[in-house]
Amino acid sequence: MRAMMNTREPDELKNAGLKATLPRLKVLSLFEKSKERHMSAEDVYKILLSTGDDVGLATVYRVLTQFEQAGLLVRHHFEGGKAVFELNHGEHHDHIVCMQCGRVEEFCDENIEALQHKAAEERGFKINEHSLYIYADCTKNPCPHQ
Repeated sequence: MRAMMNTREPDELKNAGLKATLPRLKVLSLFEKSKERHMSAEDVYKILLSTGDDVGLATVYRVLTQFEQAGLLVRHHFEGGKAVFELNHGEHHDHIVCMQCGRVEEFCDENIEALQHKAAEERGFKINEHSLYIYADCTKNPCPHQ
C-alpha cells in the first residue's frame, strides 16, 4: 500500500521553481518519508521499483540533480566517491561514516564549530560554509550494521 503524498510537496516544488511532475513528487515524498536520511540515486531507484513506481534510473538522476540545484537536497560524497543525497532542512550538521558498513550518523558540536571558526580566523579566513566528515569504524567488532 502506497503512502499518501504530503499536500505540501507540490508547493515545495513550486517554491523551488520546479513543476510538480509525478516523478518529482515521488522522489520528494520518498525523501520526506524514508527512515534513511542519506540515499544514492540507485537507492532511490530500487525503492521506487520495489513499490511498483515506474520511474527510470536516468529520471531519478535528473530529478536528484534538479533538487540539489534548487536547494531541496544536499549532495555528499562519503565513502568510495558514491554520491548520496539528503533533504536540506537548512540546519548545519556534520557526519560520522563507518568505514566497515557505510552507516552515517549526523551530529553537531558547538565546540568543533568554534574551533573551526577559530582556525579559519587565525589563518585569515572567514568560513562561508563547511562540511566535516569523520571516517571511523563502528566500535563493536564485527561491525553490527554489515
